[in-house]
Amino acid sequence: MEQTFRHDDHRRLQEQNTELATLAGGLAHEIRNPLSTMGMNLELLAEELEGDETPRARRMQKRISNLQAECRNLEDILNAFLQFAKAGELDLEEGSLNDLVTEYCQFLEPQAEDSSVDVRLHLDSNLPSVMIDRSLVRQALVNLGRNALQAMPEGGAIEFLTHFQNGKVVLEIIDTGHGMDEKTRSRMFQAFFSTRSGGSGLGLPTVRRIVESHHGQILCESDPGKGTRFTIVLPPSGVSNTVSK
Repeated sequence: MEQTFRHDDHRRLQEQNTELATLAGGLAHEIRNPLSTMGMNLELLAEELEGDETPRARRMQKRISNLQAECRNLEDILNAFLQFAKAGELDLEEGSLNDLVTEYCQFLEPQAEDSSVDVRLHLDSNLPSVMIDRSLVRQALVNLGRNALQAMPEGGAIEFLTHFQNGKVVLEIIDTGHGMDEKTRSRMFQAFFSTRSGGSGLGLPTVRRIVESHHGQILCESDPGKGTRFTIVLPPSGVSNTVSK
């Protein structure tokens, strides 16, 4: 059963998103200061050891390098968490999903070419406009595109398709990568779950948070060795947003 997404529910959700983003910003500030101090001191230590080729100095240089890599990893995780926290704060405007997908693919193509991946677009020329936060939806595309390229280390193809179906604007992103098993699919939207070493585990949860904040839905079909299809469903502009009950 569906009912109109009530104004008070929307306001409450926005308040929760704002509170989460504020907490995340404060946490980021508290973590970044000591992290920056650690990075600066490690850089100074590395400079002091430059030119020293003794076995002890080389061991210290190796350990410093490892610590610097961990600091960079923490910075990446922090940035991913901030993206996740801010994904519910929308700055909506009416626009063309086709235009946004086209712009993103122009950005993606050089990296895809380096990875021997073909980028293919099949866009519905009669697609209705949507109310979107361009920056956040682009971030969702970046996360999905990055995942697709990582799933095709030996090359392949990624397709972007749009169409209008059952009163909804639909975007499909299909890759020919190694795919996912059922266990991975069941957990891929859980925060901090990752099958990739060094991954933050926040990429797909951020995508889902962005899509759902637009009153949309994201679906996934995937099997090992058969690639992956993500389907994003959004309401067209001018249509009352609804949620399932």
